Amino acid sequence: MLCLPQQTTHPQHIMGKDPLRVCVTGAAGQIGYSLLFQLAEGNVFGADQPLILQLLDITPCLPALNGVVMELQDCALPLIHDVVGTADPLVAFKDIDAAFLVGAMPRREGMERKDLLAANVKIFKEQGNALDQVAKKSVKVLVVGNPANTNALICSKYAPSIPRENFSAMTRLDQNRSQAQIAAKLGVPNSAVRGCIIWGNHSSTQYPDVAHAEAEVGGRWVKVPEAVGDEQYLRGEFITTVQKRGAAIIAARKLSSAMSAAKAACDHMHDWFAGTPADRFVSMAVFSDGSYKTPEGVMYSFPVTIAAGQWKIVQGLSIDDFAREKMDATGKELVEEREEAVAACA
Repeated sequence: MLCLPQQTTHPQHIMGKDPLRVCVTGAAGQIGYSLLFQLAEGNVFGADQPLILQLLDITPCLPALNGVVMELQDCALPLIHDVVGTADPLVAFKDIDAAFLVGAMPRREGMERKDLLAANVKIFKEQGNALDQVAKKSVKVLVVGNPANTNALICSKYAPSIPRENFSAMTRLDQNRSQAQIAAKLGVPNSAVRGCIIWGNHSSTQYPDVAHAEAEVGGRWVKVPEAVGDEQYLRGEFITTVQKRGAAIIAARKLSSAMSAAKAACDHMHDWFAGTPADRFVSMAVFSDGSYKTPEGVMYSFPVTIAAGQWKIVQGLSIDDFAREKMDATGKELVEEREEAVAACA
């Protein structure tokens, strides 16, 4: 463990709340750099919730992590009670309430997620073991590092003392991308679109579904298919744009999505802790129970509602033949990934 400077203010005495312990892995990387300030500002857990940030990265990145810790101190943010930087998962995960598992082998231009699988599942096996040993059993674990769905599955598998419902993978970025694409198509603000669903895997097989989404157009809320009025677009260009958005950003920046990924991770964890409005749902990859005829025992993205920190899959949505085909294809990929990952761990 690198002995890093510590933040020594104690805002819990001021605000009357005990601090939450929050771990971010890959904290010296691009996503971590964008994520940490949003956490420290109170955008995720609340403007009156003090935090202890426990930051993990690999040993070669500790000098950069030290710089991140210094910057967090220099922000003089009132919510930060303490900052710990380390390369030891047992230190980073000790008694944590929430984990953002961002660190993973990065995806490079031209790589498919399957190329990342073998290396990354070993990372998440180790982290699952560490979580099992030292994290709170109530910890909420969000996996961002790709392939996120299967990494989350493996992490949970090796943390058997933590309920599997406490693990999820991020498809909120895909939901946000879907919302933004529809808003741009209609020429309305992002806030005027709601109810976009991501089914399945956070990969190029995912199914962005707007059949149940709504948009505010001309002062009234209407179904997105009616508002767009172009089925060919919604079943073609829209889907492929969302599916391949990550690859398009890599091609443009020569780096993976960072700012948008950090924002989506904050959205995901905020809703997991604070809950969703009564009439709204969000997309999360969670353990499939077979809902909507999806394969059981994989991390499949569903529309969910959240109350009191517990997610629940939205039931009863109509699924047409087009959607069924897309949902089956992404489910098949997740089953294949699961088999490959289990073999790699063995």
